[in-house]
Amino acid sequence: MFYRRKIILALLQLFDGQLGKIRLQKLLFLFSSRQTESAYHFIPYKLGCYSFSAHADMSAMVKKGILAEDEKNVIKTEPTDYLNQLKPADLKLLKEIKTQYGKMSADALMKHTYIHFPFYAILSEVAENILNKEELEKITRAKPKSHNTVLYTIGYEGISIEEYLVRLLKNDIKVLVDVRNNPLSMKFGFSKSELKKYCNSVGIEYEHIPEVGIQGEQRRELNTQSDYDKLFADYRKNKIPQTITQQQHILNLLKQHHRIALTCFEADIYRCHRKYLAEAIAHLPGFEYEIKHI
Repeated sequence: MFYRRKIILALLQLFDGQLGKIRLQKLLFLFSSRQTESAYHFIPYKLGCYSFSAHADMSAMVKKGILAEDEKNVIKTEPTDYLNQLKPADLKLLKEIKTQYGKMSADALMKHTYIHFPFYAILSEVAENILNKEELEKITRAKPKSHNTVLYTIGYEGISIEEYLVRLLKNDIKVLVDVRNNPLSMKFGFSKSELKKYCNSVGIEYEHIPEVGIQGEQRRELNTQSDYDKLFADYRKNKIPQTITQQQHILNLLKQHHRIALTCFEADIYRCHRKYLAEAIAHLPGFEYEIKHI
């Protein structure tokens, strides 16, 4: 079993095997925010901080019969002691979270996280119901805003879907342009249908343009930077001239929405074709903007 799932089970165990879904997400957020390396990452969402990955893990455990759920609650259904399977530092921290926040209601936990972590409340649908004017203004100030037109690029290698979405939100990205030829991923959240759903859920439009991608068979046997350089030399020579229409479409999206991001897998921009695609777009007539790799 993944260690992070044991944390959810141990948290439920501390609360006599049952927690409301909202309370569980908020308590898990407060726990993860204090970890040196967070077990789960979170995004701003409808009720504040939320982890798609934690939700997916709980759904998987429900299917395995380890957990049960109803409309509002998550219930630990088997007797295994997961508290004694945690690292000492995590066990200590989990107990501190219960002591400090264990008696707070879902609404109280929402208010607490909104006040102390205002960025995670920027998409809340209930903030106006539980915060005063001054507290709401703090959330408004936490919402990223920019008037510059920028072409971004981003890779998802090595980060969670939540870290990825937060990076997009903090850079005020309006449209994500998926430039993979084949938008499938073994990594949770990054196949086309999932990525589109998660982007839309935080107000970011998604568009897939496979024509500007590199086919999978061309990406085999890439072991050194020299191998990548040869691949991208071929990409610039053959693919770039054939996809002017798609590049112009991306430029039009940039002019319309001002802040868009090209996305592919690799974290290292020098090992991803999105660098060379962005540079090609920058050479189109009418491009007068900045490129940023995030």
